Amino acid sequence: MDPKVIIAAIAPLALAACLSASSEDKMTDQPTPLTASFDWFEYTGDDPAFSGGPPAGGYLNPVIAGFYPDPSVARGPDGYYLVNSTFSYFPGIPVFHSKDLIHWEQIGNVIDRPGMLDFDRLGLSLGVFAPTIKFHDGTFYVVTTCVLCGGNFVVTATDPAGPWSDPIWLPDVGGIDPSLFFEEDGSVWIMNNDAPPGGSTYDGHRAIWFRQVDPETFQSISEPIVLIDGGVRPEDKPIWIEGPHIYHVGDWYYLSAAEGGTAVGHSQVVLRSKELTGPYEPYENNPILTQRHLPEDRPNPITSVGHADLVQDANGDWWATFLGVRPYEGDFYNTGRETFLLPVEWKDGWPVILEGEEEVRYRMDTRPAPLGSIGEHYPMSGNFTLREDFDGDELPFHWVTLRVPTSEWWALEDGALKLEARPVELGSGTQPSYLGRRQQHQNAVATTQVTFNPETPGDEAGLAILQSDDYFYALGRTLSDDGTPEIVLRKREGASTPAKGEIIATAPFSGKTAELKITARKDKYDFAFRAPGSPEWTELETGLDGKMLSTRVAGGFVGATFGLYAEADPR
Repeated sequence: MDPKVIIAAIAPLALAACLSASSEDKMTDQPTPLTASFDWFEYTGDDPAFSGGPPAGGYLNPVIAGFYPDPSVARGPDGYYLVNSTFSYFPGIPVFHSKDLIHWEQIGNVIDRPGMLDFDRLGLSLGVFAPTIKFHDGTFYVVTTCVLCGGNFVVTATDPAGPWSDPIWLPDVGGIDPSLFFEEDGSVWIMNNDAPPGGSTYDGHRAIWFRQVDPETFQSISEPIVLIDGGVRPEDKPIWIEGPHIYHVGDWYYLSAAEGGTAVGHSQVVLRSKELTGPYEPYENNPILTQRHLPEDRPNPITSVGHADLVQDANGDWWATFLGVRPYEGDFYNTGRETFLLPVEWKDGWPVILEGEEEVRYRMDTRPAPLGSIGEHYPMSGNFTLREDFDGDELPFHWVTLRVPTSEWWALEDGALKLEARPVELGSGTQPSYLGRRQQHQNAVATTQVTFNPETPGDEAGLAILQSDDYFYALGRTLSDDGTPEIVLRKREGASTPAKGEIIATAPFSGKTAELKITARKDKYDFAFRAPGSPEWTELETGLDGKMLSTRVAGGFVGATFGLYAEADPR
């Protein structure tokens, strides 16, 4: 496939499960609400590291670019299935399908309807953490944590595209990062990260706990035991042992987990035992994956790698999916934590992903043996252009909102996406009229065409680049205080600034329909507009600070999203 791909995105959605009323039934309350109409949206990503496409017989890392962290993978009856963390975005937990571990297509979302989880008033980096997916005896299982919104739970489905069951809560399982293990004798086990016996003795001191659960209810039927206390070298006071998985290979049970925190000290370690319940002995050459010891100034660094999950290809060879980040400088990145793939080599009975000075590379010369033919896919890796014309019945699965919608404020009508302008600001910490898609490249361009007729200066609709409730830029059509139509650029940099953001630039614009453009250039962002049909863009601001949209500055675990928004004056 040509690395520059134009796709009219009409894939089924996600949000349709939550906002299932027909288009004719939406937004019919009296009086008629103020709406913004978006005719199309286009995204282009063009990073030099992806130039030329994948090597012959190989692939490009990351295999799922952008904010898709904490990957867990399972081999099912018709290929591979992968899930990621989504925190307080909705729909939650995307489900991807692949025949070869490289070309991934999103087929649904696990958390796709109101009532499953409640993210109300949660920060965007709370909510759903680190899901694990398993396939066993005809059923798919996802076990995960809703942080500050219920704790640990299991959901099940016979079709990974959904629907998934309502959460089965696990009140006995504390902490985060639960994972399931199905033993050959029919027993089912859950492991998780939690405080060690007697409590933590230093910051980041955690343990991996293990218990048997009922195969139907998943409630505990054994006393929990500790498999790892602290990490593989307790004398060094290791931090944040988490994300555990157990694999039964030959005569050994292998317990693999992340260690060192999710930033540049991140790593993956492995232990093994002849008995499922241990004791587990660590590999003497741990970690089996890290980049924390490599020079920061190396070309095209990929850092913060860990949280791996292992799976076999059609030939029986082993591969690891894991998260990593692509900084444009130091530890600054706006694309969030992404999904990478590397082969696993077995050495003296141990699975090793990387060792020594080996680097995680963008360009890989080998690839997994596929489980079947690979068709055309919505691109998730490399350089590409995607255009969404909003002429289908449903939005593609990758569009997300901040938290769970409690009203029907959007519709696909007459070949356009229409958003109700509600008196809810982008930085309100609640549920604004905002639909976003992830920034997947360091160098990216997002454009859209919006028709909006504001009635008061507080009405606004347009295009935003958003990292969290507290950090975003918003480029929209509105009215000035004296009622003059204009294009406005707002910036919110921190919780101390207004929830709507502060105005940093304006320009007069008399037309009701405007094209808007945001360009990401690593740590710089440009903002422009034009009338439809105009050959030239008018630059409103260029070279604005992009580091404020990075995880290093804004904090949390999420990446930036480009999104369409509409706000009404709170009159």
